[in-house]
Amino acid sequence: MNKDKTILRNLAGQIAEIAALPIQDEKRSLWRKLNSLKPERPMVMIDQVCWNEMNANDTLTLQCENEELRGWELALRKRLYQWMYFPVDSVMEPFVSIKKSVVGMNLGMSNQEHTLATDDTNSVVSHAYVNQFASIEDLEKIKFPVVKHDERETSRRIAIAQEMFDGLLEVRAEGPAAYLSVWDPISMWMGVEGALYSLIDQPELMIALAHKIVDGYMTGLDQLEALNLLEGPQSLIHCTGAWTNELPQEIKSPWTTKDIWMFGLAQMLATVSPAMYEEFEIEISMPLFKRFGLVYYGCCDPLDRKMDQVRRIPNLRKVSMSPWTDKALGASQINGDYVYSYKPNPAYLAEYDETVIRNDLRETMEICKRYNCPVEFILKDISTVKYNPERLWRWAQIAMEEVGR
Repeated sequence: MNKDKTILRNLAGQIAEIAALPIQDEKRSLWRKLNSLKPERPMVMIDQVCWNEMNANDTLTLQCENEELRGWELALRKRLYQWMYFPVDSVMEPFVSIKKSVVGMNLGMSNQEHTLATDDTNSVVSHAYVNQFASIEDLEKIKFPVVKHDERETSRRIAIAQEMFDGLLEVRAEGPAAYLSVWDPISMWMGVEGALYSLIDQPELMIALAHKIVDGYMTGLDQLEALNLLEGPQSLIHCTGAWTNELPQEIKSPWTTKDIWMFGLAQMLATVSPAMYEEFEIEISMPLFKRFGLVYYGCCDPLDRKMDQVRRIPNLRKVSMSPWTDKALGASQINGDYVYSYKPNPAYLAEYDETVIRNDLRETMEICKRYNCPVEFILKDISTVKYNPERLWRWAQIAMEEVGR
């Protein structure tokens, strides 16, 4: 344990030094300006990296022996790696987050699936899901949350972290994230094909299923608030900077949903009409949207042709524009009212062409300038760089060159 502690404290010391640099406050300020729709420049983030392909110069090779501490070691090494090779506009925070031991938010369901991997070292695999909802009677499978907090286990985790990082990094206990998709879990409980056919063949079933999920989430959120398990202030909301002047930014207790960001999405409904989108997603999810302070909406779903519906979301601040959107149409629909959260295509790192990368960034900025849209670039879902980590490093350099022009 002493050897492991020495390793962790060495890594934590490096992080503490970086976190104390003035540039961290400068970046937080830039994020606050963007999130207030008054950006100084476009912002850039990189997340959801294919870490199995990134271990340059043994920087990610683990040295701790204790399995739990190896998990913390990996998290610290990733933070240092990103700062060294692709920092972009990420902020090195002066704390470590320890997950509270909280269970009960899963609505009683688990996935039934078959998977297929093309690279055994990569966590990204193909999924074939079994449809578990054939009739209204199957709704009984969903159970409303009964949130439980194992305070003893949380205290144990905090005590070990404080022993490891005392005097170097603050230890923060972190509650469940506000990731509240209705249709992502449905796509895994039914399969996308099964769910889409059911939207047509059994709309009453799908409406009832979606309502029950929302009711379950609302019940769970009530319990998280009552048990004081929500946490803030947030540094990130789904891969993007969450620093803002419009929500509490100091540690306080208790936190409520009105104090934090929510992340919502309905990727499975990418192919449905705007009218169906409003009926099955926006209208049904409205109770969730209303209870949060700010909302980041969308992911890989193309929303350029559904902005009339998305605009109904209360407290909406950022809208995802995926690689499958018409950039100009999306910008014209956002029209400066929200942050245009552009997702560059991660396939550009698999089939690598720096001219394509630079032109994509430049074109997006020109379009957003034309329509007065605050813009951020969020490179995520990076499944592979073909074991050439330099491609990701170079993308980061190009992106920062372009936003600094």
